Amino acid sequence: MKEFWNQRYSSDSFFYGTEPNAFLVSQARRFKPGQRALAVADGEGRNSVWLARQGLDVTAVDFSPVAVEKARSLAARQGVTVDHQVGDLFAWQWSENRYDLVLAIFIQFVAPAERLILNSLMTKALKPGGLLLLQGYRPKQLEYKTGGPSSVENLYGAETLREEFAGMEILHLREHDDPIREGDGHSGLSALVDMVARK
Repeated sequence: MKEFWNQRYSSDSFFYGTEPNAFLVSQARRFKPGQRALAVADGEGRNSVWLARQGLDVTAVDFSPVAVEKARSLAARQGVTVDHQVGDLFAWQWSENRYDLVLAIFIQFVAPAERLILNSLMTKALKPGGLLLLQGYRPKQLEYKTGGPSSVENLYGAETLREEFAGMEILHLREHDDPIREGDGHSGLSALVDMVARK
């Protein structure tokens, strides 16, 4: 799996582009300079770097060293500091009650049983009152073929998220079909689900 992602990120160009995720940007009003943020499976750094540009204290983790090296380069080019770390999310040293924001954008590389573990780790990492920001693909995405996993079990909709994060306060939960332009990796009409939840 790691080799797959290293290969995907090996080009000089950024597979998912360098611009931040549109849903993340749409939630900018929720962020304050100085807050601690964790970007999970951050890839080449487009989202962590944008958060750092908003004045947040950002940690980002991804298990592809190729991606993390590109993320560090992007942060340097944009004049911000991000604590970019290489790590397997299931072996990484998660802190509890540490972050004001945990960001999970298109992290659909695990099956449901592993996803529940990851959901728990992300929730524990949040401070009380902290926000989880998530965007993913719904099963209908398999019809569009414009990005995302090929396994339907890795996809989910609003009902699944409501169940899996039942212990959190759901502030925003929306299913929608919209075009996205995120490099070569995500391009075209997409079946999306967005969530903001408070611990």
